[in-house]
This record gives sequence, structure tokens and C-alpha cells, in this order.
Amino acid sequence: MRKATITRKTAETDISVTVTLDGTGTYANATGVGFFDHMLDQLSRHALIDLTITAKGDLHIDDHHTVEDVGIALGQALTQALGDKRGIRRYGHFVLAMDDAQVATALDLSARPFLVWNVDFPTQKIGTFDTELVREFFQALSTHGGLTLHVDRVHGINSHHIAEAAFKSVARALRMAVEPDPRMGDMLPSTKGAL
Repeated sequence: MRKATITRKTAETDISVTVTLDGTGTYANATGVGFFDHMLDQLSRHALIDLTITAKGDLHIDDHHTVEDVGIALGQALTQALGDKRGIRRYGHFVLAMDDAQVATALDLSARPFLVWNVDFPTQKIGTFDTELVREFFQALSTHGGLTLHVDRVHGINSHHIAEAAFKSVARALRMAVEPDPRMGDMLPSTKGAL
């Protein structure tokens, strides 16, 4: 099983993340940030990655540290679970429609982190959740997971739908990228000899 558990404790957050790449999309996410938990549930279900996240953060200040640090820990867990990346597809892409919103994702498990984020939200909040934190999460995930990640909003008028479409689109692209490629066997999907 390609599985990993990461714990991260700072003065601002205390986080545990467990991922199973060859899962069924089961999840148990409890960060104390309701909308964020809903998005993490979508990530798990649509990537078919089992995900258990617990986080205690300084929510009396705001949600920023919790959301960002979960992204850091999840990125580290993905890296650990992928190991040397032999036999995987490496690349993933998905265009996802959700009601008024359409979001396109392309990613590469390259170990070269880079985020291209072309996602604007018409509102600054979804409930009490700051929409700018969606980007912060994916920046942390990209950096600590070694992902080249491009996310583009094609269109959308509802902030909740746009955010959810982004998480689901990334999830589907990630599912494709981490899957074993039956034609690859035990080869590395690179001519460099390392990823």
C-alpha cells in the first residue's frame, strides 16, 4: 500500500495527515474549518485517495495557518506515499463543470513545485471562509508535494461552486497522475533517472 502519515506541530497548529493513494475515497477530515473540511472531503472522494486529517489551529486568530499548514502536511504525505514514483502516470489533467463553474487543472508530479493560479472569486467569503485561502492551500500543497500545478477558472459566478470545482478538478487530475501505468511497469516516468 502506498500510504503515509505526517504529523506537523508548530506554535500555530497541530496537524496529522494520513493518505492511502490506492484507496476508495474514504475520508475523515476534522480541521475545525467547516467549509475547508467539505473541500478536503471532495479532494479525497474524487481522487480516490483515502484521507484522514485532524488539525487544531489558532482559529481564534483566523483560518489561515490551519489551511496553509494542512496543505504543507498533505503535500509531504503525498511525496512520502509516492516514494520514488516508479510506474506512475506522473501527469494528470481534468476539466470539471459544476453548475455555473468550470475549472481546468493540469499537473505534473515533477518534484519541481510551481503554481499557476488563474482562479478569481466574485466574493471574499464563502460563509465565514476567506476565498483567498483556496489559493494558499494549493500553494502549500504544490510546494511541499513537489507538484507543478496549473489551475484555471474557465468561468463561474458562484464562489462556492468555483472553489468546489477547483478542488474536484485537482482531485481528478491527481487521481490520474498517481495511478500506476500498466505499460510503465517499474520504470520511472522520466529520462533523467530521478523525479
